[in-house]
Amino acid sequence: MEATVTPSVRPRVLGVGVDLGDIRAECLALHRRGGGQIVTLNAEMTMAARADQRLGQAIEAAELVIPDGAGVVWALRRQGRRVRRAPGIETARWLLDHAAAEGWSVALVGASPEVMERLRLRLRRELPALNLVFSVDGYQQPADWPLLESELLALDPDLVLVALGVPRQELWIHGLAGRRRGLWMGVGGSFDVWAGIKKRAPSWMGALQIEWLYRLIQEPSRWRRMLALPEFFWAVLREHR
Repeated sequence: MEATVTPSVRPRVLGVGVDLGDIRAECLALHRRGGGQIVTLNAEMTMAARADQRLGQAIEAAELVIPDGAGVVWALRRQGRRVRRAPGIETARWLLDHAAAEGWSVALVGASPEVMERLRLRLRRELPALNLVFSVDGYQQPADWPLLESELLALDPDLVLVALGVPRQELWIHGLAGRRRGLWMGVGGSFDVWAGIKKRAPSWMGALQIEWLYRLIQEPSRWRRMLALPEFFWAVLREHR
């Protein structure tokens, strides 16, 4: 296994730090150290972090930032880094499987009420040994969040997966720093896929690094967000001319 990359010496993509090495091993090591925040970095989030200081600070403070997107991997390889893409949805699912095998306590936060209900049923069927101690959808009233947070923190789960979208999930997890233990990871739309509401891009699209196109076809309303991709591309080229 490659040596752990500490935040102070992380390689950077457009100023945003990202960790290399064996990501699954790093997750387990982080859990043994008491836990922390896991961020899944892609091109879109990188550009958002450059525009939103709060998001940039949350990513910088995260204990583990994994190279989720093909664009981030491409940018790192342009720097001569040996790196493999670690899709966040796959890392999160592996953590769920590991949690079920090891008896970890797990909490799920986010998505719509329908998605959360279907996800609970699916996980009960697919991972009967999973110790799911807390689950709540993301459509809560603002006044209800403090109590929700208190209940969740009191349970002290080993793994918390949060599907509130970027940057909300990263900012919420970061805001609980100093009060939380265990692994806390933002997972975006993963709950929708696991619940069977949406599908991941076919493997051949992943191999061609055009999963973004599949997501755009599924959700045309994402087109404005996708404008970050060419911006990211040109920013990386300008930085390393």
